[in-house]
This record gives sequence, structure tokens and C-alpha cells, in this order.
Amino acid sequence: MAANREIHTTCAIVGAGPAGLMLGLLLARAGVDVTVVEKHGDFLRDFRGDTIHPSTLQVMHELGLADELLKLPHTEARTLHAEVEGKDIKIADFSWLPTRNRFIAFMPQWDFLDFLAREAKRYPNFRLLMQSDVTDLIIEGDRVTGLRAATAEGPLTLHASLVVGADGRNSVTRKLAGLEVESFGNPSEVLWMKLSHAAGDPVQTMGHAGPQQGFVMIDRGDYWQCGYIVRKGTYEDIKAAGIEAFRKTVSAVSPLPPERLDEIRSFDDVHLLSVKIDRLKHWWRPGLLCIGDAAHAMSPIGGVGVNLAIQDAVASANILTAPLNERRLSNAHLAAVEMRRTFPTKATQKLQLMMRRDRRKREADERTRSGPPGFVLGIARWPILAHLAGRLIGLGFRPEHVRNRARH
Repeated sequence: MAANREIHTTCAIVGAGPAGLMLGLLLARAGVDVTVVEKHGDFLRDFRGDTIHPSTLQVMHELGLADELLKLPHTEARTLHAEVEGKDIKIADFSWLPTRNRFIAFMPQWDFLDFLAREAKRYPNFRLLMQSDVTDLIIEGDRVTGLRAATAEGPLTLHASLVVGADGRNSVTRKLAGLEVESFGNPSEVLWMKLSHAAGDPVQTMGHAGPQQGFVMIDRGDYWQCGYIVRKGTYEDIKAAGIEAFRKTVSAVSPLPPERLDEIRSFDDVHLLSVKIDRLKHWWRPGLLCIGDAAHAMSPIGGVGVNLAIQDAVASANILTAPLNERRLSNAHLAAVEMRRTFPTKATQKLQLMMRRDRRKREADERTRSGPPGFVLGIARWPILAHLAGRLIGLGFRPEHVRNRARH
């Protein structure tokens, strides 16, 4: 049996997703000793949040990394559109944003994470431990002082001044810490699938709205990543009806030729994502902080979850770098992160819940059952609202900027 390894670090981050790796990069760049632990052996998982918003691209620009990042394969959306009843409606326009890059970059998340990890590894005070599954927190009195993990090399004990839970909406860290979650229900599910790209297909990413579901397309170059939105709990009924019925239902809201759906050979080609909206009542306890989806799970509307996670990481680095470097981290610093990021979190979730209620109301009202969602009707009526939507989607309610200088 392998001997227990012990590592002492200043900040231990659980989860090598966008929030965890961005925070790790920012802290390491500013001189903090950082260890990121990730339970998987790589980043190759399909149908993750693959949007890089203008505010995230601005952060990368402030780090001097945007040009290199955008050399990686990606597609750019300077506007977002919805097709409703055969009409193309521009629902978000990023052209007026006060950023260097006024578009959403669609890039496989594993490429983005590989890029962040590669840049972070340039700093000798950064380490990334893959295949490291957190099993417990080390708690002394009321304070979290580290964690234990099962790794490929055997058990690991990681001592840290701060543990950050950035391990997603099903966070083990927040569960072990006993942090209370406030849930707003599971409004819907998304059925993700891949369809080939062909000549004559739409030239831009489009969302196709319907009374009870929507169809979202992301251009991946040689294929489309498609999401079919359904009501919570209906997937088993969909499967019971058979793959042919599923193809026919999806083709009714898809702009692609019906025969393209033949590429979905069985439900093995369909991936279910349960959508939920929740947030922690308190993001921290002494010695521990949660950020990103571990602190607040979002609906995939607008792909804003990744953007919020990145903004959490930037705000955390801005507030925590000096106290960590100077060994004076206090509860007040952790509370300051929560206070800084609570407003954008609540405002975004409030907007998503309003859209959810609008959908439920329209489903219940036979007179409007066949109409598009209310927010789409509003934007169709007043096109200037597309610029407001572009700002909310592209920047969020409180964009963050890099404040700490790099240490060389």
C-alpha cells in the first residue's frame, strides 16, 4: 500500500474547471503557492459550457493571453439569433460592448482548460494534481485547514491556509463543508447531440424557440452541437416513444433537413443534462470558500454560468491575493468575496427565473401556447433591446478586471 503523501500549500483549489484554473492562474501569477486537485485524468468531457464571453476575453486580454487563446480553433458569434415561426430575430448584439473582443467565442472547454493549465504551469508555485478525488476536509476547531484525497499514487493529505471549492454544481467540497444550498427547482433538462455540418446550413449560431421547448445550435466547424430543451422529468417518456418519434419531434423545431436527424442512431447518441438553479446561503466558512457552480448553479440560458465562474475567480484573486501572500487571511476577506459576487449572482438568477415563469405561464395559457417566449417578443418589437441583452449576456451584471500585478 502506497504511503500517505503530505503537501503544504497556501491555497488548495478543488476542481480544475474554468473557475478553479482561472483562480489558480491568477494567484500563482501573483506569487501565491497554489495546488489544484482534479478528480478526472483529463478535461475531455462532451457538452460542457463551451462559451467564452466578451468579459472573459477581456480578462484574458488584461493577462496578455487573448491573442494566443484565439489562435486555438473556435467560432465567433457577434450576435445571437432566434428563429421563431420562420422569422429570424436578433436577440443579442455585442457590437456596442466596451471590450476589445466584441463576440462570444465558441471553443471546446477542454481546449480552454488546457490553455489555462498550460499558462499556470509556467509558474513554479503552481501545481495541478489530476486523478485526485477529494474524500474529506481537515477541520481543526471550526476552521478548514486542508483536505484529503485519493490519488493514483495513493492517499494524499494537503495542508492549506485556504481551501477553495470550485468543483461544480454537484460540489463535494460544499457538501463536506456543510454549507447550506438554497434551491429554486429543476426547471428543465437539455438533451445534447451532435449533427454534421453541411453546405446550406445556417451561417450563425441560432436558438429556435417553441412553446414547450427550444432548440439551440452551436457551430463547431465540422459539426453542430445541438441542445433540445425539454420539461423536467419527460426524458423517460421521450425514450419510451422511441428514437424515430424523437427524431420527428426534434426535426419540427430544427432548421436542419429532417434526414440530418438520422445521424442520431439511438439514445446512446443523446446526452442528458439536468438543469438546476441554486445558490449557497453562505459561500464560506473559516478556511474555505466556494465559487463558480459550487456556489451557484445557473440555467444554460445565454451560457452565462461559465462567465460568472470566471468573474468569481477574478474577484477572489483581487481580494485574496495580498492576504494570502502576507499570511493574514481572515473571515472578513472571504465574506468580501461573497459580498462582491452576490449581487451579480442573484440578479442573473432572478432574470433566469423570470424567463422560466414566463414559459410556464405561456404553457398554461392555451391562447398563447403557440407563441414565442415573452422576452423574444419584446426584442422583436424593440430591436434596441438586443444591445441590452448583449450587454447582460456578454458582460453580466458586474464584470471583473484583473487588479494584481504579476510577480516574476
